[in-house]
Amino acid sequence: MTTVKKLSLEEIADRDAIRDLVDAYAFCADTRDAEGQMALFTEDTLFRVFMDERQAEPDQVINSRQDLFPVFDNLNTYTSTMHFNGQSKINLSGDTATGTTYCFAHHLTVDGDNKNLMVATIRYFDEFVKINNAWFFKKRDLKVAWVETKPQHS
Repeated sequence: MTTVKKLSLEEIADRDAIRDLVDAYAFCADTRDAEGQMALFTEDTLFRVFMDERQAEPDQVINSRQDLFPVFDNLNTYTSTMHFNGQSKINLSGDTATGTTYCFAHHLTVDGDNKNLMVATIRYFDEFVKINNAWFFKKRDLKVAWVETKPQHS
């Protein structure tokens, strides 16, 4: 049997703010707001991309907020994207937290009459920090579980 822990108003507010942070990341991605997306991270952030969640070493490592721009700007290669955040688990510890969020990331490419949809299933493993009463990503591991690509018909 699972026991329900009573949360303080501050813990509820922190959990809500962290979920807003996670959702803001997806919103910025889909609206091509690379600068807004970068602002969600600490200056000394660690962002790692694993194109296969089973691999031990990341395919890409970024060690600062400023170096995130090319990663986020790369979304402009797609005609459209849509990220759907699913369940998440957040573990709070004062002004720090860890969390896992599931995501379906849809990427549409149109080349003349050819339309292709690539859907990446992603698990984000995050470390968060609260600075001046605002939550930021301190570390984000993006782990791709699988990718499906299929042609789209009009």
